[in-house]
Amino acid sequence: MSHSLPAPSAESSNRLRRDLHAGRTLIGLWLSLGSPITTEVAGVAGFDWVLLDAEHAPNDVLSLIPQLMALKDSASAAIVRPSWNDTVEIKRLLDAGCHNLLVPFIESAEQARAAVAATRYPPLGVRGVSVSHRGNRYGADKAYFQNANSAITVILQIESRAGVEAAAEIAAVDGVDALFVGPSDLAAAYGHLGNPNHPEVQAAIAQVQAAATAAGKPTGILAPLEADARRYLAQGITFVGVGSDLGVLRMGTQALADKFRHPTNAPIAAQY
Repeated sequence: MSHSLPAPSAESSNRLRRDLHAGRTLIGLWLSLGSPITTEVAGVAGFDWVLLDAEHAPNDVLSLIPQLMALKDSASAAIVRPSWNDTVEIKRLLDAGCHNLLVPFIESAEQARAAVAATRYPPLGVRGVSVSHRGNRYGADKAYFQNANSAITVILQIESRAGVEAAAEIAAVDGVDALFVGPSDLAAAYGHLGNPNHPEVQAAIAQVQAAATAAGKPTGILAPLEADARRYLAQGITFVGVGSDLGVLRMGTQALADKFRHPTNAPIAAQY
């Protein structure tokens, strides 16, 4: 596309996109349980953003809409990860009211341009037009078509060797708001499955971050271990997922069960 999309202004209606471009530190939580109740609970906690996962979790448009509804009164920005960089799936998510997308497995500038184009109405892109959908309040938002192209956040996930090598070209694509590292997939791609802290993987992460920084764009990462999250924040990664609903539930319930399975004389503090 020959048309250039300007960076969001201070008046941008999308707070997450505005905060990303301002370089603010944004702490988030991954949501994989697919439940509007657990999503609503997470939204109460006060994270800057929460990620509704439709790639590695049992989510689709019909399960995502109730979760988006559950976040309507939350200060947490909702981000959705589609299952793939697919124009039709992205169109359906946008129509369902998703404003922020984390698109997985981007390996080239061409794929990056396709992801951006899927989120833009013509002539800036190829998004299909529906005059009445949840995203424009079923037709009640009369300014939606005027503002939609500049109110959608596009975050692209780098999780392969090819993606790392093309990170500079990907970050330079107009309409890409941030790069996001998938550390587990990246570790697997470099032959270190299960060990994202291997020096070779960490060097690849630093390469992605440097490419994003050179393009004036932030970098994000998922880091459920506190020590990892704090290290990434210290090195200038500003968009960090620090855990998941599944992880919190799994570890919390296991810890509670273990306390009773291996009792001590110490009193057990309330966990909820």
